Amino acid sequence: MLDRKYILANVEEVKTNCVNRGVQCDVDKLVDLETERKEKDLQSQEFNRLANEISKKIGKADPSERETLKEEARSYREKKEAAAKTCDELDAAVHELQLRIPNLSHPDAPIGKDDKDNLEISRGAHLPREFDFKVEDHVEIGERLDLIDFEGGARTTGSGFYFLKNDAVLLDMALQQYAVTQLVKRGFIPMTTPDLAHEDILEGIGFNPRGNETQVYSVENSNLCLVGTAEITLGGLYAKQTFDSEELPVKLCGVSHCFRTEAGAAGRASKGLYRVHQFTKIEMFAYTLPDQSDAVHEELRQIECELFDALEIPYRVVDTSTGDLGGPAFRKYDLEAWMPGRGDAGEWGEVTSTSNCTDYQARRLESRYKVKGEKGTNFVHTLNGTAIACSRAIIAILENNQQADGSIAIPAALHPFMGKDKIAAK
Repeated sequence: MLDRKYILANVEEVKTNCVNRGVQCDVDKLVDLETERKEKDLQSQEFNRLANEISKKIGKADPSERETLKEEARSYREKKEAAAKTCDELDAAVHELQLRIPNLSHPDAPIGKDDKDNLEISRGAHLPREFDFKVEDHVEIGERLDLIDFEGGARTTGSGFYFLKNDAVLLDMALQQYAVTQLVKRGFIPMTTPDLAHEDILEGIGFNPRGNETQVYSVENSNLCLVGTAEITLGGLYAKQTFDSEELPVKLCGVSHCFRTEAGAAGRASKGLYRVHQFTKIEMFAYTLPDQSDAVHEELRQIECELFDALEIPYRVVDTSTGDLGGPAFRKYDLEAWMPGRGDAGEWGEVTSTSNCTDYQARRLESRYKVKGEKGTNFVHTLNGTAIACSRAIIAILENNQQADGSIAIPAALHPFMGKDKIAAK
């Protein structure tokens, strides 16, 4: 969340940012409540001072005056407690409003309402193919080659779930091994993460774990939720912890299942594996010093590009518009792969994203750093980025690498992990 002092000192900037991001936040109410809270805090301190002042007189006063002084001191302490209680209530109300205010936006982030206003900034090393045969989408390919069972997933669990089968399982696992291997080479610490997290961790990261608009599965009669991304658990790993500045940046690579309700996400473009309730993802997460985060953000973007260039998948990178930014993100890049089976003649589809969340998450989760020889602590910056979301990477590989004979060519980068160079009908 944004620093409360910053909000009060930059009210118009914060309000404009909320408008640009399409978020309704009552910044004026926050200012009014915080002003009232400060007044109550001062009253509480003054009543406490007066009570202490009178208490010092009791021992020196005549016996006939002591009861009067005690009563006066008691009255001031009651007033002090009442003012302190009101102050705490106002503080909680301000905090609730503060949580709803999104992060500031990078000055270069395009201002717009939604993903239609995202700005393309680069293309990958490979161009979309020109096919000389009828292109199939991944659902048709998966059925023909016996790779994906959507009907079985629906019978056992519900719509939006699926079974991967045969070579699709090998492809899924190969993508995981490929991503982890590449990230370890780049200095990331590999980790498998829990599939559940406490509600307060989700809230700290910026997810809404309950309510009508949630995209999160909650566990009944507990404060646990299934995670939608390893960003949640990797971000919660160092909640209420303090780094030494020399340790930073810390770069983590998380392997996790991801669970999402995908409420309201039905549609032609969301068919098959594109928008599902469960998938496996390799996530990058970084803790940095404030002056490191911009450079690390560019590094995460470059890693995503290198991974998909090596997979020989055509893609473009877009700078996400303010209206399409999630609440915690200061700036976000999306990598959109070309999916030739999507729509009538192929479409771009998001496969990764990377966000610099500055100190927004760290402030909520109380993740700090200290500098040797200096007093006090400061909030770290946090960043996240998808290395590989397996379900969408599978779509891109199946659709871009389909051959005229019906087989699927496996990208060379995956040969060591797949143990084969193509998927063909048995």
